[in-house]
Amino acid sequence: MAIVDVIKYNGGPDVFAWKYPNEQLGTWTQVIVNESQEVVLFKGGQALDVFAAGRHTLSTANIPILNKIVNLPFGGRSPFAAEVWYINKIHSLEIKWGTQSPIQLQDPKYNIFIPVRSFGQFGIQINDSKEFLTKLVGTLPVLDKDSIVKFFRGLYLTKVKDSISSYLIKKGISILEMNAYLVELSEFLKERIAPTMAEYGINLLNFYVKDINVPEDDPAVMKLKDALSKRAEMDIVGYTFVQERSFDTLEGAATNPGSAQAGLMGAGIGLGMGMGVGGTMGGQMGTIAQNINTSEMKKCQSCNAEVDMIARFCPSCGTEIQIIEQPQQIDVTICSECGADFSKNYKFCPSCSNAYNPCYFCGADMKKDVTICPVCEKTVPKPCPKCGILIENENAKFCPECGESFAKKCSGCGIQIDDSHKFCPECGIKTEEDL
Repeated sequence: MAIVDVIKYNGGPDVFAWKYPNEQLGTWTQVIVNESQEVVLFKGGQALDVFAAGRHTLSTANIPILNKIVNLPFGGRSPFAAEVWYINKIHSLEIKWGTQSPIQLQDPKYNIFIPVRSFGQFGIQINDSKEFLTKLVGTLPVLDKDSIVKFFRGLYLTKVKDSISSYLIKKGISILEMNAYLVELSEFLKERIAPTMAEYGINLLNFYVKDINVPEDDPAVMKLKDALSKRAEMDIVGYTFVQERSFDTLEGAATNPGSAQAGLMGAGIGLGMGMGVGGTMGGQMGTIAQNINTSEMKKCQSCNAEVDMIARFCPSCGTEIQIIEQPQQIDVTICSECGADFSKNYKFCPSCSNAYNPCYFCGADMKKDVTICPVCEKTVPKPCPKCGILIENENAKFCPECGESFAKKCSGCGIQIDDSHKFCPECGIKTEEDL
């Protein structure tokens, strides 16, 4: 085989490592290295030297270690076998990545499992040529962008799945709102992936998450979007889901031809619609529903005939109907300030104007800042500091509605601290509860 006189790069533009095909070299061989490239000379699996950009001559004068390994005499042209590797150290910023199959994640806001897809791109630069060749390239003749994506697919997919899940729980947001946090998520992923790639001599320049989406034809996604669309419509018009169900029930009764009160019910619905939708309509419809209870009958005490509830005399025997008054049940409580009885429907005590503070479980009036109800002796639920819902489980560590953590936080550095700590183990500042 002929001895090579001049060696130069002949690989593609997307190649990171390229091996010169001929291994029969000789002293005084010229090695041409382009800008943003490095050449690593291997002999017997050992890296002899690294050449930067320029023209280099393989001789014992330029490579002193070559004389020891190859055992060449000084001067003259002596053949030997070696490997010449070209390493491209350009900034490659268009390496694309993506999830081949959807990732099943639980939405912390709506508590349903939704398939999630994500894609983006990242940029790298070969930082340590020897480390890159020995750990990653091995015996491959060439290593390009596709090989890099293949080698690190398990790394970035694991980090992406874990990071998206962590952000959903930490921020308490829906998967449908994740695109508002792409910049923060991209920086977070770069910090987590960069140390692993550095072990292979690769510098991670950037890592971008371009989009996080869900399949439009997935049943769970379609159901969630329909529910959100319906809620938005209710917010615009000004009524709740309970009120809508009441409207549907009344409308069904009004359109039922077998109902004796269809006409009156239809008139009530029309009257309610005319008064406007919202709180006023809800009150008017509640009044109509209460007044349209004419289907109940009572019996005459003389002839036992059925008589309408509003009739005063029996139409069969003419006997005056005896009115039996039922004792009215009033749900009352005792004022925690003055001890007077008042209805639980009131917001203030009519005797002393003290604000009604009902127990979550039994409705008894309690003084403010009490932790245990004096009537039912149950612990008063504490509201979530973020969303405000009452938490019945006093040992809960996270809010079931928004995912907010109840752990103590340091006022200095903001890390979560065990409840038993009086000083932050990170910065040493005394905790807020002990100030």
